[in-house]
Amino acid sequence: MVQLIVGQKGKGKTKYLLDKVNSEVKNVSGNIVYLDKSTKHMFELNNKVRLIDVSDFGFMNSDEFIGFICGIISQDHDLQQMYFDSFLKIARLENCSITAVIDKLEKLSEQFGVDFVLSVSCDEKELDDNLKAKIIVSL
Repeated sequence: MVQLIVGQKGKGKTKYLLDKVNSEVKNVSGNIVYLDKSTKHMFELNNKVRLIDVSDFGFMNSDEFIGFICGIISQDHDLQQMYFDSFLKIARLENCSITAVIDKLEKLSEQFGVDFVLSVSCDEKELDDNLKAKIIVSL
């Protein structure tokens, strides 16, 4: 399952995402990974959540980002949830359509049983109609 938290920059998406991941830690039996563009939120995350600073890996495009996600999934058979803060930036999708990448994440979710929660800096009205059903919060 892929879920979206949408809203313009500065509306509180990261706070909502952090609250969600920290509350989910108590309910999941598997592992949780949180991807961000820096380690700024390291101390706001429960210590059971693995934070990965994607800026260390130098993605050039969204295909490389998806390959990185596949690598994480392949190395952790207990992975249950992944959270992506600043999704457009970390996936190299700024000023691009996100539909194809969301579709790839949905396929990975179905195949490997990993849920994805994405913080996306855009208004709900900017998304394709088929993505609007995935929105859990619009700020």
